[in-house]
Amino acid sequence: MENSVLCTNTTKSRINSYNLVYNNMAHAVTASVDEQLVLSPNFKRNLFIALALGVVIFALGIILAIFGVGVEHSHEAAHEVAPIHAEAAHTTGVEHVEESGHSEMLAHSESHTEGSTAVAAHHGPNWLTRVYAVLWHNSVFFTGIAVMGLFFVCVQYLAWAGWSSIIKRIPEAFGAFIPYGGAALLVIFLLGQHDIFHWTHSELYDINSPEYDKIIVGKSGYLNLPFFLARMVIFVGLWYFCWLRIRKYSLTEDLEGTDTWYNKSGYMAAIFVIIFAVSSSMVAWDWIMSIDTHWFSTMFGWYVFASWWVTALATITLVCILLKENGYLNAMNDNHFHDLGKFVFAFSIFWTYVYFCQFMLIFYANLPEETVYFIERMRGYNGKYAWVIYFNLFVNFAFPFLALMTRESKRKFGMLKIAVIVVILGHWFDFYQMIMPGVTKGTSGFGLIELGGILIFGSAFILVISNAMTKAKLIPANHPMLDEALHHNI
Repeated sequence: MENSVLCTNTTKSRINSYNLVYNNMAHAVTASVDEQLVLSPNFKRNLFIALALGVVIFALGIILAIFGVGVEHSHEAAHEVAPIHAEAAHTTGVEHVEESGHSEMLAHSESHTEGSTAVAAHHGPNWLTRVYAVLWHNSVFFTGIAVMGLFFVCVQYLAWAGWSSIIKRIPEAFGAFIPYGGAALLVIFLLGQHDIFHWTHSELYDINSPEYDKIIVGKSGYLNLPFFLARMVIFVGLWYFCWLRIRKYSLTEDLEGTDTWYNKSGYMAAIFVIIFAVSSSMVAWDWIMSIDTHWFSTMFGWYVFASWWVTALATITLVCILLKENGYLNAMNDNHFHDLGKFVFAFSIFWTYVYFCQFMLIFYANLPEETVYFIERMRGYNGKYAWVIYFNLFVNFAFPFLALMTRESKRKFGMLKIAVIVVILGHWFDFYQMIMPGVTKGTSGFGLIELGGILIFGSAFILVISNAMTKAKLIPANHPMLDEALHHNI
């Protein structure tokens, strides 16, 4: 009898002990997912200092450019690249023209050369063209990161992914920048359309004008102001609408805790992905490829997508690291960072694959109207942009490939942080080489205007997404797959 009582007491003691441990664990898990980001006064102050510093540097760069400090004259730049265009036409295109009978190829290269020579007549002062180019470059870059954050969230819904639910609120917050980026793009286009886009000049469509360009006229059904502006407004508007709905469902899920809102988010994610499948390539053609109006590439939409996508992945990873280092995302473990590192590693290789395929296929097919794009960047303007081409291959492929190859490197904050920062900066330069040569024709460089531009837009982007992250819990506590994320192990 005594043994029976002793056994019962011992069992009760163990049960109480287990209950205590379980309650403590449950409390710890609840506390770890009940996190709200609070921006410190120092963070806000430093952010506004960076923004103000960017404005000052940008303005100082404009003043120096107005007085001709470090500015190359556009006439000289155009004449520097003219022999390159001619060489492209005659050395790579003559055989093809004779064999296939496409005599318009040489005319295309000649018209492209004439367009470069006449750039000063079409554009405003060199410094103003450079300013518009920098603003357009940064607007496209950061708007792309914002919409790719939404794309990341939607892909997780459609894949029924559970591991990423713990970090969902971070890319979800990126979408808050979409209206600001879209507004910047619209304003910059309305102000600087003639400096950024050669096809916007009316004389190109006048058959009696000496600058009449039948190639551009042939594209006028697509490249015209009403249709261009309509596409810009509609696509950005649709992206923002989808983000608003998914954001609303996500926040309502926190309050009500039912699967209804998760399912609605999944339906909206499917709608967004369909919209994005069409719009992502079209905005790449509109906002970037049409800068070099005569040039085209059937892979360009994929190329821009790959660059935007890997930049967004790197940005998500960097934000997660910074939050973790500052005491947030306590439920996030090394396995989550490992997965993010694998994403950055894999899509850096994918970007390289698309980059190489676009380059290789154009040269292999021996197409003069397409090879001129690369020749202009690698050999034109006294080789001013050649370093960006080779720099791109190192920072966007070689470095992340070697830095993130091992399992350990994706689990160490130091290495992972360095790798993703390099990737973000590397793809900023990737967009630089896509946009700047075609707009400025060799009159740009990398100076105070460019540095000020990235500080302004980078600070504004961080300010907007940080503010968005403070509006909701960092971890969606009622997400139906959160338990899988909390116990994620690979």
